[in-house]
Amino acid sequence: MVDDESTVLVVDDDEDVTDLYATRLEDSYNVRRAYEGHAALEKLDDVVGVVLLDRRMPGLSGDEVLEQIRNRDLHSHVVMVTAVKPNFDIIDMGFDDYLVKPVSKDDLYTTVEGMLTHVEYDAQMQEYFSLVSKKAVLEAEKDEEVLSENDQYRELTARVETLRETVDDARSSLRNHDDFVGAFQDLS
Repeated sequence: MVDDESTVLVVDDDEDVTDLYATRLEDSYNVRRAYEGHAALEKLDDVVGVVLLDRRMPGLSGDEVLEQIRNRDLHSHVVMVTAVKPNFDIIDMGFDDYLVKPVSKDDLYTTVEGMLTHVEYDAQMQEYFSLVSKKAVLEAEKDEEVLSENDQYRELTARVETLRETVDDARSSLRNHDDFVGAFQDLS
């Protein structure tokens, strides 16, 4: 078991999915489980480093839970883990990464580990990683013509390019730390 900064909250209305993800992670992290949105908000505090959040849930949806997490000004990273195929509405959402179900054990673990590695980055770095993730998800799901005709996507691309300079400056100063260099290389 690791320290409190490595607490993961798994939220999905399908109890089997919640339990599966929690079981996959609990050897390496402190894991909390919630089977609906209201319970997730009750279990969320400043100790939770990563929230794995389903989008489509009865009652309080994952989108609504995400909004309330951000309104609480907590520093938890939120990964949407959902069967909902991404659309351009994700651009304005405050999540840090987006995984489309089914999600392998390796992808789940790698994503959580990556989110916890990013905890030390400043706000611009976090924004950059979040925007790059959104851009990659849209590029994987939409064809080039649809992307090129969408104003939100063009704005997203422009913001990524603007932040890239900041990231490149930081990358050059972090070259001696393998974890950070690896994270940057993954984005290139």
